[in-house]
Amino acid sequence: MASSEITLEAVPSIGEVPAEDWDACANPDKACNGHGAGTSSALPGNSLALSKPAYNPFVSHAFLSAVEKSGSATIRTGWGPRHLVAKIDGRVAGVVPCYLKSHSQGEYVFDRGWADAYERAGGRYYPKLQVSVPFTPATGPRLLVRDGVDRERITEALASGLVALCGVSKASSVHVTFARETEWKLLAQHGFLQRTDQQFHWRNEGFATFDDFLATLNSRHRKSIKRERRDALAAGVSIHWLTGKDITEDAWDAFFDFYMETGSRKWGRPYLTREFFSLIGETMSRDVLLVMARRNGRWIAGAINFIGSDTLFGRNWGAVEHHPFLHFEVCYYQAIDFAIKHGLDNVEAGAQGEHKIARGYLPRTTHSAHFIADPGLRRAIDDYLKRERAYVAEAGRELAELGPFRKGIDEAP
Repeated sequence: MASSEITLEAVPSIGEVPAEDWDACANPDKACNGHGAGTSSALPGNSLALSKPAYNPFVSHAFLSAVEKSGSATIRTGWGPRHLVAKIDGRVAGVVPCYLKSHSQGEYVFDRGWADAYERAGGRYYPKLQVSVPFTPATGPRLLVRDGVDRERITEALASGLVALCGVSKASSVHVTFARETEWKLLAQHGFLQRTDQQFHWRNEGFATFDDFLATLNSRHRKSIKRERRDALAAGVSIHWLTGKDITEDAWDAFFDFYMETGSRKWGRPYLTREFFSLIGETMSRDVLLVMARRNGRWIAGAINFIGSDTLFGRNWGAVEHHPFLHFEVCYYQAIDFAIKHGLDNVEAGAQGEHKIARGYLPRTTHSAHFIADPGLRRAIDDYLKRERAYVAEAGRELAELGPFRKGIDEAP
């Protein structure tokens, strides 16, 4: 019996895909938020080893809808939704979060040099297609397929569909950023160039307490972290975890002030609107952890984290009072503490930051895939990426050797 035909279409809003259909593709085995180990096991007979991911809040309909409805990711801001939808017999079988972009902001995988070179040569780099979660440098699934269908067939159709959409949209390129490694390898078979970079992640080795983690560090780093944590709270600062119904609009108001203050200093125009935070508070507050610092009866600093089934994803931070080491306490140490207490395997603390190594966050490779339509530009970028991948691999090895962990069994904890 012949297989049913797969149809593909690009929709200009995530609202055109029912939430239950999108989430059936994005998180087919949603675990309870932050309270249980996620799984990532390949399906039987799956020759591509495409795995069903653990629960990832960023590819949920609620998160992507919030960035659109809030005006954060829209045509006006240069993020025109072009979500790719695969259907079999009229039923949604797979989706891809995709945007037609007129710039290269808010992506955290930098291609401005490619754009500049192409335009100097007389080409037109924008618009381009961006497969990603807007403003979110966190690894997660990008080719999303629901259970009960031929996962390999739908995934192949989505990958081919992105190349076709590039032509139909008259885009210069397609960029799939912060993809899982299995998707990265699959996309290479469809003509996508492979790029790597690195972030710094913390790994839970079965610790029961923060002190168990500290016991794995060498003496110098262990003492340094204890001092930093003590000094961060020395001015009468207290730390509070807010999640679910504990996150009030007053807390969002305070956090948004922190976000705007830091964002305005670092990159001039923060990407997320105030409405975005209210929307996620309404629709996915159990997926959110606000780590907030309080002094003299008012909130003074905070960091927003999102809770997956096996990972705590650290995102934005800000402060209106600045105290020594408070940033490290709120963003890194509290995240580790929360992950240990809730049995999470990993903490991803966002992009960049070699200073995280001294705090127990080690280099991890991130992956992106790039389809470049113009053959000349493609050849130049391909050559560049070969050299860049070698550099990233070597840098990762060197940075890992700088880790704070005890090197020998003879060093006392």
